[in-house]
Amino acid sequence: MDRLLLQTVESPQREGFRTLNARLAIIALAGCLVLAPLPVAAQVYKYVDDEGIVHLTDRPPQEMRERARNIGCYGICRRGVDWNNTPLQNGKFADEIESASDIFGVDPALIRAVMHAESWFNPSAVSHMGAEGLMQLMPATQRRFGVGNPFDPVDNITGGVAYLSWLLDEFNQNIELAVAAYNAGENAVRRHDGIPPFDETREYVRRVNILYRRYNGS
Repeated sequence: MDRLLLQTVESPQREGFRTLNARLAIIALAGCLVLAPLPVAAQVYKYVDDEGIVHLTDRPPQEMRERARNIGCYGICRRGVDWNNTPLQNGKFADEIESASDIFGVDPALIRAVMHAESWFNPSAVSHMGAEGLMQLMPATQRRFGVGNPFDPVDNITGGVAYLSWLLDEFNQNIELAVAAYNAGENAVRRHDGIPPFDETREYVRRVNILYRRYNGS
């Protein structure tokens, strides 16, 4: 009887010990989890390229610079883009380009080549000289060809292709002269009786020629 009573009295204590041990085990496990090495967060690099574009990447800046060199750009394009290998944009603004081509009789491959060279198909592009939109129309050209909103793709493409069509007619369908005039102005082409001796214009004509050939699939 005494031994049974002793066991009965001691039972709550043993239960308390078991509860305490369980709590200590949980605390110890939590401590291990806190001290366990956590996955290292990916390093994020930020840099501004030569065109003033901010890049956020998990790649070291030098590696990312090499990867970014061959994407399109607008303006002077100081990055040294390889236009023979820069990715083409055959699917962008397909309906708008096709419609403008039908209306003004300009080869859609030439429209794409000019748009690629001018803005990299960025409808919000603004150059350092103030040219705007997909086909980089200056304010005077916008007024001349009735462009109400240069950042609206339909408006911009319509005005840009209308201007390109006019230049082709002006220079007897000579694509190089029309493209040079698109960059430097028709008066500059007339004054020099050919492609003006401007580095930017000559590089622009070379760039568009390469892209035109590629968009034509030849």
